[in-house]
Amino acid sequence: MTSLAPAAPQDAQGNAPGNTPGYARVRTRFAPSPTGYLHVGSARTALYAWAFARHHGGDFILRIEDTDVERSTPEAVQAILDGMAWLGLNPDEGPFYQMQRMERYREVIAQMLADGRAYHCYASPAELEAMREAQKAAGDKPRYDGRWRPERAAAAGVKPPADGRPVVRFRNPDDGVVQWDDGVKGSISIANAELDDLIIARADGTPTYNFCVVVDDWDMGITHVIRGDDHINNTPRQINILRALGGAEPVYAHLPMIHGPDGEKLSKRHGAVSVLQYETDGYLPEGLLNYLARLGWSHGDDELFAMPQFTEWFGLDHCSKSAAQFDFEKLLWVNQHHMKMASGERLAALVAPRLEAAGLGPALRNGPALAAVCDLLKDRTPTLVALAQAAEMFYVPVSPEAFDASAQSAEVMAALRGLAAGLTAQPTAGPAEVSALLKDLLKAHGLKMPQLAMPLRLLLLGRTETPAIDRVIALLGPSRVAQVVAARV
Repeated sequence: MTSLAPAAPQDAQGNAPGNTPGYARVRTRFAPSPTGYLHVGSARTALYAWAFARHHGGDFILRIEDTDVERSTPEAVQAILDGMAWLGLNPDEGPFYQMQRMERYREVIAQMLADGRAYHCYASPAELEAMREAQKAAGDKPRYDGRWRPERAAAAGVKPPADGRPVVRFRNPDDGVVQWDDGVKGSISIANAELDDLIIARADGTPTYNFCVVVDDWDMGITHVIRGDDHINNTPRQINILRALGGAEPVYAHLPMIHGPDGEKLSKRHGAVSVLQYETDGYLPEGLLNYLARLGWSHGDDELFAMPQFTEWFGLDHCSKSAAQFDFEKLLWVNQHHMKMASGERLAALVAPRLEAAGLGPALRNGPALAAVCDLLKDRTPTLVALAQAAEMFYVPVSPEAFDASAQSAEVMAALRGLAAGLTAQPTAGPAEVSALLKDLLKAHGLKMPQLAMPLRLLLLGRTETPAIDRVIALLGPSRVAQVVAARV
């Protein structure tokens, strides 16, 4: 038999160092089909595969499984690439595209046909349907009965039709058991008697998903296949094909699905939208990643962490065997933590385009530093959308009607005039100095803080709710505040 084995995976220096027991360099992959956007379930799979490779100092490969030509679109491919880039799950190799590997698949199929590990099947759709109906009527499991295996066809005296366009089927073992130690589920066994001869190439010559996956994982030296448990039924078929090719079996690890809060399969109404929608909705990538990391994996009671800590901790042994439930309130809580941890400069870069889109570009250039505004507001806002909305108060003109001088008491007006004078004398005052000045004014005029702070908020920002007034004054600038107050009182 001619060897079709690929070269062993190597690093950039041509080495294949061992870094986990029993394996050469750890190599994982994320292999989405571009028939739609990258949703949160797929993003979690990508995150775990990426983290496992990073934990072991291995390689993470991105592969686009685009053989479904009728449903795959360039827009979906780009959405996957953009989603991965936004999340920061950058591959070490790839993206690779299955449609660019057709010659390799045909090479392997040709050798399998020559070696008898695969054969042509000429059964028509009508013939297959009749076969299934007869099996159902007899109470048997509907499955292909191997009638076009060469020895059976010869025994039955049937010959290929002159105008037939056959599919290619893999000759599955007739007996025995396919067993693997799943990295999440534990030991799983499927009897070969439950499996029929899988089609590995359609009548037009296009190879099928289960075949392409095997060849790709084999060629790319994948050591760990981490994917959703909706693929468990594919795994025994893929293992049998891989064994027929003489390839080394990777570790398979099947992750339970993510459900909505109601326990049903995650759908758009639950949050199964493109991960880029979460960017639009103002989530930070590290916030979404932190939440997804805990949605099926745990490290004690730790809930909040950055990705370097996650990759240090991550292992398949702490992945849950049961489905997780998506919780928007929890996601908001996690994201708010990461908003608090982010620098004002970074948040300003993310918020500025939102404010510019709202027509506040000129005000941004003439108003207080946006980074300082973000630092002031970030503890109060769970998303970038909320932060941008809160920041607008510092850049939109205040309506003259917001503050009514005639409605204020004589004590408040006197305190405001004293504030203007005090700030004029301290043009570089920070929050501590402003706070001390306000306390002196309150004491001098017999006022409580809300009695003075509320008119000040309306006067300076046109709102009754703002951050601490001393920090607002320091941020706007004591000289500017003094001018605004003096002009109205």
